[in-house]
Amino acid sequence: MAYCAYNPILAFVCCVCIIGVAKSYVSIPLKIYPGKYNVSSAMRLSVTRLVALAADGKGLSLASDPSGQVNFMDMVGNLQGDSGRGYYMEMMIGSPGQQLNILVDTGSSNFAVAAASHPFITRYFNTALSSSFSSDGRSVAVRYTQGNWMGELGVDLISLPNGPNGTISVNIAAILSSEGFFLRGINWQGILGLAYPMLARPDSSVEPFFNSLVRQLGLPDVFSLQMCGTGMSASSVVDPPGGSLIMGGAEPTLYRGSIWYTPIVEEWYYQVEVLKLEVGEQNLDLDCSEYNMDKAIVDSGTTLLRLPVNVFNAVVDAITRSSMIQEFSSGFWDGTKLACWMRGETPWRFFPKLSIYLRDTNTSKSFRITILPQLYIQPITDLDGTLDCYRFGVSSSTNGLVIGATVMEGFYVVFDRAQRRLGFALSNCAVNGGVALSEIDGPFSSADVASDCSGRALKEPLLWVISYTLMAVCAIILIILLLLLVLPCRRRDYSGEINDQSSLVRHRIK
Repeated sequence: MAYCAYNPILAFVCCVCIIGVAKSYVSIPLKIYPGKYNVSSAMRLSVTRLVALAADGKGLSLASDPSGQVNFMDMVGNLQGDSGRGYYMEMMIGSPGQQLNILVDTGSSNFAVAAASHPFITRYFNTALSSSFSSDGRSVAVRYTQGNWMGELGVDLISLPNGPNGTISVNIAAILSSEGFFLRGINWQGILGLAYPMLARPDSSVEPFFNSLVRQLGLPDVFSLQMCGTGMSASSVVDPPGGSLIMGGAEPTLYRGSIWYTPIVEEWYYQVEVLKLEVGEQNLDLDCSEYNMDKAIVDSGTTLLRLPVNVFNAVVDAITRSSMIQEFSSGFWDGTKLACWMRGETPWRFFPKLSIYLRDTNTSKSFRITILPQLYIQPITDLDGTLDCYRFGVSSSTNGLVIGATVMEGFYVVFDRAQRRLGFALSNCAVNGGVALSEIDGPFSSADVASDCSGRALKEPLLWVISYTLMAVCAIILIILLLLLVLPCRRRDYSGEINDQSSLVRHRIK
């Protein structure tokens, strides 16, 4: 029998390595809730919206940035939309400018616009009509928790009718195909990723939009966001102003009281450190690492408050124990069913407040942001004018805690990248019927929690290094195995020749 030294264990390891690496991909948390419910299509959406902008004279922010490049008041009301369909702003793209509405997303880093027709959008960016568009020949693809798109990278000029003065040159991903990204009923045709270069695709050399804005116009590396949908999905054909994106600083007429800051733990997503959660006055009493499992981020492109599975289950248990709704269907909690009451009978009294404790910039302290049930028990529709129906604005997550629009609509959020911190203040538009829908309290001692709750999980660039290293090791093993098969084998018995049935390649093909 002919004998060739070949180790089946090594071959198995190689196969596992190659398959495991081949299946890995980048996932960016959530996008917009598609609005699929177990309700009749005959139902019509009911909307309640309140946009109140009133200055209280407090706070330390300036009405315009010191460089004189922008007047923040010019940007007030420059967003439209709501939490259900996303918040977007108008942009002029190319030469001559083509007007598109662009979704504002702090959970990704690519500026991408539709560059081909799609049944759910009314217009797209025609690169052939822009004399200033230049393709760099690279393809790009981004996969979100919901939806994905593919396209080509290029560079073009943009201006913001309700933003800083001037035209800047930015990287643009021209979306040529997508799946589950553009949704029925939306009024935007692209996405503005406002996170850090580490999340940019295909790699961090693609400078994100806001980095380009700061570099070319000399603005402070700060932006702030007010989202005024108050957790409710709009139904009007023409959306009223839905909020404000202030580029270069913070506008004091958009918030009340002081801004409370928490450190940015890692500069990829806007990752923060959550110390604990409370349902009403009840502390969940989970280890703080549970709240930061994988990561905890602030993401305007996420519709709901998303919680790690253990935390989500604890929140639901605490709500049902502390209220009169123990008999609710599980479908309400998992988002597949709506809860309805007779028209005019609001359900707020049945639900407690939800509080999130964030570490203060003084790391021995913390502060608490609280949302009332009006923000997380969200009106969706009415039935024949007799019922008001609501959805649960919290969901479970397998990829970290996400402070999405459900929470952000209660606050004016300052993304102070220059000092690596996020600020929260009470939003002036988080008011319904004269009742404030959010609260901020502090400082509290953080002596009862760990000094570091963030977990410091392996971040994406390191994971890619590990993946490529494993691929290289697998390739070396495969080459060795193939060489052992093709090299002359030491004959021990003339009757045992190698045939297809014992070939490694044959078995790999099978």
